[in-house]
Amino acid sequence: MTWTWAGGARGFGTAHGPAADVERAVAALTSALPGGDASGGGGADGMRRAFASGAMAAYPSERRLARDLAQALWPPQLTQQIRQVGSTLAQRPLIRVQPSPRVAQVPWELLSMDADEENPPADIRLIDLADVTTTAPASSRRPGAGTDQGGTVTGPDRPGAGTDQGATGTGPEAVVLVLDPKVPGFRADSPLGSVLGRPGSDPGVLEFVRRRMDAGPVLPRISEPAEALRRTDLDREWLGGVLRGGVRRLMYVGHVSGAPVEHGQSEDVTLHLCCDAGTTGLIEPVRGHRPLAAKDLFLGTLPLRPDGVPGAQLWPAPRRVALIGCESGGDLRFAESFGLASAMIHNGADLVTATRWVLPTSFAFHRLAGVPESVRPLTEAVVAVDAAHESEDPVAALNAWQRTRLTEWRAGRGADRSPLLWASLTNIVR
Repeated sequence: MTWTWAGGARGFGTAHGPAADVERAVAALTSALPGGDASGGGGADGMRRAFASGAMAAYPSERRLARDLAQALWPPQLTQQIRQVGSTLAQRPLIRVQPSPRVAQVPWELLSMDADEENPPADIRLIDLADVTTTAPASSRRPGAGTDQGGTVTGPDRPGAGTDQGATGTGPEAVVLVLDPKVPGFRADSPLGSVLGRPGSDPGVLEFVRRRMDAGPVLPRISEPAEALRRTDLDREWLGGVLRGGVRRLMYVGHVSGAPVEHGQSEDVTLHLCCDAGTTGLIEPVRGHRPLAAKDLFLGTLPLRPDGVPGAQLWPAPRRVALIGCESGGDLRFAESFGLASAMIHNGADLVTATRWVLPTSFAFHRLAGVPESVRPLTEAVVAVDAAHESEDPVAALNAWQRTRLTEWRAGRGADRSPLLWASLTNIVR
């Protein structure tokens, strides 16, 4: 491990974690997550196990996991520097983590800063001392993109943005909302069914859409909030058209299907829109549906015909993108990171909010954790990400929301505040 300071502080350091300790800590984390345990059990069984006996299902076991991860992965001398800088500059430092694939799912925000104390008097986590974000892999950054010494994103204009004069209703103030689109060939209660529930059944979702409508242009064009949910017309052609017209933000809430890490093909991670099997693309159809793969976003139609168009021109990304779906940031687990988050950054995004592991829906919280149906943890996360992307500093805003969740989790709020959901979210910046 190496680190260096910038933006008003000076210093650097190195450390190492013994391989056996790292392997044990990572294995403990894996067994706690909904995506599967060490034996490979995933899907519905993995979600049940995570809620029933996983380390993140209860505060005492989650705190032990946070201590184990910190002891294996976090240098105590860096903690000392963070405390010193925070007290000297009277502000919260920003930590940009660039993880190796093996530790890409680690929720760095949760790491215990008391890990080396025999009897820690308080439960202090990294997010209590600093804001935390993830740095995009170098392979996904556009030439000339980077950050200045203060952490401000710099770089060239987004490729292709604002160049499609035929896209109507778009503009630099528009926000694109792709909320729980219907996937052709899959019922609402199927593996690729609804993630937000029946349209109109969640007051929190309706209020969120209403606020977006009141704040400015929303795409697709709607007259009532419920019209934004479970639509059948949000396919890749529609998405490309509105993005080429130039928009301010993109928020996707729906299904993401990962690719096996052992196969090493992060470009096969897919986003599920309303595309039918006849849609042109680089991934084979599933039933009556062709998913939009990361390699589509990268390559576009270049592999399909001599006059093909690169993905950055077909789907130029706005500066802020939210991909709220299962392991939407999972490309960081691959040695070559060419997944959805990397593709969005390559195509023009400065920041992508994505998830490190499989997300539980609000229905899962109700069914598996006994959370009242009036409480919608996934909706709360969607609202928090939206608010963060509307703020001047989305990293600080999302971290502040996560700190409130951690405070409530420590105070015994219950399963609806479990880090199983909110600690999965991370901001990936170029």
